[in-house]
Amino acid sequence: MTKAFSEDSLKTESIDAQSFLAGCRKQVDQSLERLVPLETTEPTRIHSAIRWSLLAGGKRFRPSLAIAVGEVFGATADVLMGAACALEMVHTYSLIHDDLPSMDDDDMRRGRPSCHLRFDEATAILAGDALQALAFQTIAEDERLAPAIRLLLISELARAAGTPYGMIAGQAFDLAAESRDISETDLETIHRHKTGALIRAAARTGAIVAGAGEDQLQAITQFGEHLGLLFQITDDLLDVTASAETLGKTPGKDARARKATYPALHGLEATQALARKVHDDACRSLDFITLPTGLLRSIADQVLSRRG
Repeated sequence: MTKAFSEDSLKTESIDAQSFLAGCRKQVDQSLERLVPLETTEPTRIHSAIRWSLLAGGKRFRPSLAIAVGEVFGATADVLMGAACALEMVHTYSLIHDDLPSMDDDDMRRGRPSCHLRFDEATAILAGDALQALAFQTIAEDERLAPAIRLLLISELARAAGTPYGMIAGQAFDLAAESRDISETDLETIHRHKTGALIRAAARTGAIVAGAGEDQLQAITQFGEHLGLLFQITDDLLDVTASAETLGKTPGKDARARKATYPALHGLEATQALARKVHDDACRSLDFITLPTGLLRSIADQVLSRRG
């Protein structure tokens, strides 16, 4: 396994992000298949639940973003793959837990019954816990990476997944905001933590593995922050406009649960305008990187226009 795209391809400004992401998704799926225990390994029910949720498909956006950024800075997909898969493990664990009745209470994920419905709530909780642990084990034992890089990546992922700066904090803010009026500042705080933190970490992961300089890392951090917010804004829009078949999960749940979302706060037209602004902010962040960034700009375009 080398680079998902050639050096010459990365030098162009018209890279097809859709093709790149599809290629990464295939590589990530193959790697995840090898990294998680087989269903026949005891305890079989837990491992069946892990594989049910982790290998159900999905966009693999976070690992693909890490690979894209890493390749822009000169790393190969092979070297990036372990850390990329760790990001997907944490993301999938969060989805398993998010679907639980005590959280967002969703019956569908990635086009199939949620983990707690296919198995049971206790098994779903344990499957999520196991995926989180396996993510850090995957990085810690990745001999393709220098020990110092592994330590940086473990810290990066833990910070993005936890609290007070990461996903867990965002989920707590989100639950606290249900059924009450909040400001745009509060809503942005929820989104930057709950969704944005892990996407920012994915972008930074690629740069860290590739040995990017401090100025480049700062620019890619800004890109990741804007891209994470854009991803959640478009997710809010899709919850209103897309079908269950397209989404792979239940649409309209945010409105029924009186969730804090941009369409609920501003309406569709203003939310679409905000998405375009955040997309432009993300692309401007890349102006400070002295390398060809056509692939990353194309990914931002893809997020802005996504349909599912």
